[in-house]
Amino acid sequence: MKQLEQRMTSLRLHGMERSWKALVETRRQHELTLNEGLEVLLQAEQQDRENKRFERLRKSARFRYQASIEELYIDASRGLDNGLISNLATGDFLTKGESILITGASGCGKSYLASALGHQACVHGYKVAYFNAQKLFLKTKLSRVEGTIINFFEKLAKTNLLILDDFGLAHLEQQQRMDFLEIIEDRHGKASTIIASQLPVENWYDIIGEETVADAVLDRIVHTSHRVELRGESLRKKR
Repeated sequence: MKQLEQRMTSLRLHGMERSWKALVETRRQHELTLNEGLEVLLQAEQQDRENKRFERLRKSARFRYQASIEELYIDASRGLDNGLISNLATGDFLTKGESILITGASGCGKSYLASALGHQACVHGYKVAYFNAQKLFLKTKLSRVEGTIINFFEKLAKTNLLILDDFGLAHLEQQQRMDFLEIIEDRHGKASTIIASQLPVENWYDIIGEETVADAVLDRIVHTSHRVELRGESLRKKR
């Protein structure tokens, strides 16, 4: 028994090892056929690897909130449609490279919803990156100074889902406009983006600033996006 467990440990089959120990402790290993036993052990190993992958993706994403789809307060009066949320939870928008635009007043749950959708993307095995918009532009500025901007853009482009929170709190500067366009262009039709903002989408044109850049950015994210316009009192006030 011990030799078998040591072999599993050396091969890093930790899920299989835990399942085997449980079978031995409950004296069930003799009740199963070889095929049944292998099925139990392999299923345990697969589940263990999926759980570890999810935890790596979740930690790497750096979500603002530890939220999940199941914890969302779905209420049509708040602008949350159960059908739309259920559809987004399947991850179909990720395979199509579609965007999600979440708007609403401060405290109405935009960041929480974005985090929940990102969490669900991790469940499906997708790579997610969560940024406050201003911190993202600060990161691009520092990367340019350090000479690593190309690597940073390439890393973002390979991320399946990019979440930009609190977009529109300040007007974009010239370099920020160009960086924003670069990021959106790299993702257009290939990877998904979630943008959360207090401002309605029609006001984003002014936030971006320059006409040609604003046209290029909005043309790539607006027409094929899913829209969620949250309403109601601040959830922070209710808590």
